[in-house]
Amino acid sequence: MLVKKAVKITGSMTRTSKMPGLSYSLPAWECQTGSKLRLVPGTPCHGCYALKGNYTRYPAIKKAQYYRLDSLVHDSWVTAMVAQVKRQKWFRWHDAGDLQSSDHLRKIFEVCRLTPATNHWLPTQERRYLPLEGATVPDNLVIRLSSSKIDGPRSTAWTHTSSVVTDGSASCPAPAQGGKCRECRACWTKSVKHVSYGKH
Repeated sequence: MLVKKAVKITGSMTRTSKMPGLSYSLPAWECQTGSKLRLVPGTPCHGCYALKGNYTRYPAIKKAQYYRLDSLVHDSWVTAMVAQVKRQKWFRWHDAGDLQSSDHLRKIFEVCRLTPATNHWLPTQERRYLPLEGATVPDNLVIRLSSSKIDGPRSTAWTHTSSVVTDGSASCPAPAQGGKCRECRACWTKSVKHVSYGKH
């Protein structure tokens, strides 16, 4: 499938200034767990970055996110995503938004298997979809289950995790690198079991 046709099906991918490659975003307003956590002070979703700044400043961004959300049920979604992702070395799922269903995650697994040269990273708060029944996480995908409290304990329910901390112990180097990943690929690396981020 040509990329031009793929974009008509799924919408285009996003390119954030921080990431080393393309990413995929959905509307954070539609996060299932996040929509509850954002009402609770002391959680990573309270004051969510994807509910402010450029994500809300430009109506076209919100419109594009809802277009992507609506496209999840398209019969050719997997094929269209593969067409856009396959030339990327690094790809992030959900720089905004989160998993919508087990079927959504199953489709992501299929995209990953069909793009073996791409390293995929998927951060999520959606514990209910992990592990995915009857499926194995593809070798080129790292799913990081996010802690639900800032400065809270790491989840013990999943192999790869992430957290937000305020005590200066964050392992993510981006704040000291102009807000960019640069050479760091810890989030995508399976041997790195936990990544901690400083509070935005």
